[in-house]
Amino acid sequence: MSITDDDLTTTNAAVAKLEGIAASGELADFNANRITLGPDHSLIGPVAHLAAERIRLAALEWENFTVRQVAPTLGAVVEGLDLSLPLSDDTYGELRDAWTQYKVLFFRNQDLTAEQQLAFASQFGELEVHPFLPGNEESPELVRFSKDAETGGYENGWHHDVTWREVPSKGTVLRAIEVPNTGGDTLFCDMTAAYDGLSDELKDQLEGMVAVHDFFQAFGHTIPAGKQAEIREKYPIVEHPVVIHHPVSGRRVLYVNRYFTSHIVGLSDEDSDTLLAELYRQANVVEYHCRFHWEPNSIAMWDNLAVQHYASSDYWPDVRIMERASIIGVRPSA
Repeated sequence: MSITDDDLTTTNAAVAKLEGIAASGELADFNANRITLGPDHSLIGPVAHLAAERIRLAALEWENFTVRQVAPTLGAVVEGLDLSLPLSDDTYGELRDAWTQYKVLFFRNQDLTAEQQLAFASQFGELEVHPFLPGNEESPELVRFSKDAETGGYENGWHHDVTWREVPSKGTVLRAIEVPNTGGDTLFCDMTAAYDGLSDELKDQLEGMVAVHDFFQAFGHTIPAGKQAEIREKYPIVEHPVVIHHPVSGRRVLYVNRYFTSHIVGLSDEDSDTLLAELYRQANVVEYHCRFHWEPNSIAMWDNLAVQHYASSDYWPDVRIMERASIIGVRPSA
């Protein structure tokens, strides 16, 4: 039974056709109610609002490569491409569309040099240079994450990259150089699904809200006291909407994160902290996640507006070396 665009107007219609049953107007008729459990009132039960997007993605077809979807609303393994070579116009256009649709693309067995990684990433836009993280010695556009017994991994928190920039990066291409046999996975969270899962009341509350983003929260301790005023002038505090529209898909995205969001404009400290804590918790919903286990010469390419990521720091004291190219985007808008 095939699913057409007409069937995807509601979750119920899509699920009903897939299961060969009559559509209902109520999720309860699909036994898809969620309930709270425990003193923290955690929600359990089917995360039903993912169904239509999961079915839509599963129906997509591609001409220039093959795709294996790995999670309900994000993540796909792409096969049949050699990223060391320039993409044809047709392949580039199709891969760019797949990137928007799946939000995170994974590639295996891509034995790229640093120059080839930069060449691949730059096909999707101008590359940024990070002012606080060390770069590859020959290529400053490549941030090098080199971890071992003396340098632990502190990227194990949910975040979008560089939201403290006025124009944050739109995407990232991360290449594995040396990885542990176990551990060191990267997890991704679909922040479009996270927004869609909010109550209507909370969505209404967030309309028009703006949050402050500040590099100092994560990188302030790395800047000598005598340099802080100079760096602050170069990278002033910025404001972004709490909920943004994705510039390509048009979908709404929850856009706050623990690393760089300091507070919500116009709220008291207490109210801002309470609301942000609730919004941050949305990234903990496992049904919004996909997880990638790294192998040497693996590459992940993710949409830095649509997803947050979390680098699991469970491999210490083993060595994990990665290099990241980030693609400059546009200023987020509501």
